Amino acid sequence: MSEREQALRRRLARTLLADIDHLTSQVVADIRAHSAAYASGRPVSVADLHGICHDNLVRALSDFGDLPHDVEDLEAAATETGRRRAEQGMPLDTVLRAYRRGGRVLWQAMAGPLRDGAEHELIPDVAGALWETIDRFSTVMSDAYRLTQIELHHRQDSRRGALFAALLEGRGSDPAVAGAAAATLGLPPRDRYAVVVIDQNPAAPPNPEPALQAVGMWSFWRTRAEQYVGLVRLGPAHPDELTDVLRKDPGGTAGISPPFEELACADTALRHAQRALRTLPPGSATAAQLDERLVEAALAGDTEIADRLLGRYLGGVLDCGAERPVLLETLRTWLDTGCSASRAADLLYCHRNTVLNRILRVCELTGWPAESGEARLGWALALRAAEVPR
Repeated sequence: MSEREQALRRRLARTLLADIDHLTSQVVADIRAHSAAYASGRPVSVADLHGICHDNLVRALSDFGDLPHDVEDLEAAATETGRRRAEQGMPLDTVLRAYRRGGRVLWQAMAGPLRDGAEHELIPDVAGALWETIDRFSTVMSDAYRLTQIELHHRQDSRRGALFAALLEGRGSDPAVAGAAAATLGLPPRDRYAVVVIDQNPAAPPNPEPALQAVGMWSFWRTRAEQYVGLVRLGPAHPDELTDVLRKDPGGTAGISPPFEELACADTALRHAQRALRTLPPGSATAAQLDERLVEAALAGDTEIADRLLGRYLGGVLDCGAERPVLLETLRTWLDTGCSASRAADLLYCHRNTVLNRILRVCELTGWPAESGEARLGWALALRAAEVPR
């Protein structure tokens, strides 16, 4: 920069700084005239806009004119602008347009003295220097804005996580906690919800949110005690729709609570989802609702009883070696079809007499007659007990 340009820039800066209040008012008026957001006074009041513009103009002119200043203090106004506008939720593009409008007013204020002076050949250099200053301040402001957005998101996410944890811990019975959780998560206090618990696979962490969102189900997820726990807003959807999504896009083995209507019930729903999960073999990558597996859930809560059921009603079959798989499948199908040999044969693709012979073999190995009501109940329970993870 030549001495003539330096002197010119210093003179222009000092001239404008001498009437900074008037210049600030011009900038504020121009911004409000070209921005509906700023004109509304919400969320940025006129006083707020005036103060920020004043500080930015003072520092921008000091930088442009190479006047004595502290480098860190020079960028403080732009940093404060970015931080404050991010906190207020003013879009970054709107703030950047305000900077450009301010630069335009500054250039118009300089244009008069430049036209009347003798340094016409320096006008392009002065214009370039001014817009370099505006660009520099815009960059500082944008960086501060984005950093603040990240901090705000982290803070909000931490608050959401903390309130979700409070619901799972049973503190949702406090109306203040339930209300804060609903407001922070953006949920109505009453709706149809479900809690899902997924066993985490460290090599492939679950991420069911996109698949649920695709079918219109909002969800919020957090890691808890080596499990992935989610609150799902069912709304009008049937719980089977949630189960289908989790089965089609498995990120792990999932237990699903029965639907509930109040967030205060989330802790009970968590226990129900965990009980449903315990009925599924680890690593099976499937999903089950508690209400689909109530018998298994009861047996999973007392494996000693489950083992005694197996021994009492299916002991001989379990010890029969190669016959075991086909006998268990036939018994299960026969019971599921209401003890109809013909219907079971259709499902098993065999003859009716084959089914009857296999049931007789089960009776022989277990010591229970096929006509016994206790035997049929015991067999049904024992078959469920056989599926309960140990």
